[in-house]
Amino acid sequence: MPTDTRPQTGQEALELLKEGNARYVDSLTNPDPCMQRRPELISNQDPLAIILGCSDARVPVEIVFDQGLGDLFVIRVAGNVVAAAVILDPDQPITGLDDSKKLSEKKREALSMEIKQKALSWYVVSISPQQIDEMNILQASLFAMKTAAENLATRPDHVFVDGNKTLIDCFCDNTAIIKGDSRVAEISAASILAKVERDAQMLILHKQYPAYGFDKHKGYPTKAHREILKSIGPCPEHRRSYKPVREALLR
Repeated sequence: MPTDTRPQTGQEALELLKEGNARYVDSLTNPDPCMQRRPELISNQDPLAIILGCSDARVPVEIVFDQGLGDLFVIRVAGNVVAAAVILDPDQPITGLDDSKKLSEKKREALSMEIKQKALSWYVVSISPQQIDEMNILQASLFAMKTAAENLATRPDHVFVDGNKTLIDCFCDNTAIIKGDSRVAEISAASILAKVERDAQMLILHKQYPAYGFDKHKGYPTKAHREILKSIGPCPEHRRSYKPVREALLR
């Protein structure tokens, strides 16, 4: 089991899975004893791995916002959900990959450019607020990740998915990696591409709807954002199925 803290490559993670390292498999794919193990997803070949990252991971905030979850985590209530798929080139390593939420905006943008220049293949997908409302955020995120993988120029043999859900009807084997964006280099790269794209989209929305302050809160339900919703109601880019937006529509 690895002892350093650097993100591993997808190939290293796959090798550990293939070796049947029980502690490593449990730590990546089965932190909850109620979760189903998926040993059948471990390839017997030397697969080309791709990694999927999504822009709508919950992030800790300093204030409690009640979404019926009773915790300190929130999800964006406006804009697209963005997912990325990345195949890194082992001959062109990228230094500094990490969970995108731990990186500064300047660092993310620099790494995003480097990933696009050096990766063997990458693809970014956006799912609209209307689709999110129809599908729910989980299904929309999984659909975005699957679509990103399907549109890669290079066809992979195995897919790692950031999170605890695998992809249904995926074209190849896939494995869910808990907190993968800080544990596997390709997931880090995908999360960086997704977040940079998502933040860029929010700046565009700010120009279209300047009254909402999308350039500051990036779609998260901060106190200021919720006050604006109460005052002027949602714009077309708000997710109608989310509690603060629903409440604003009822006013």
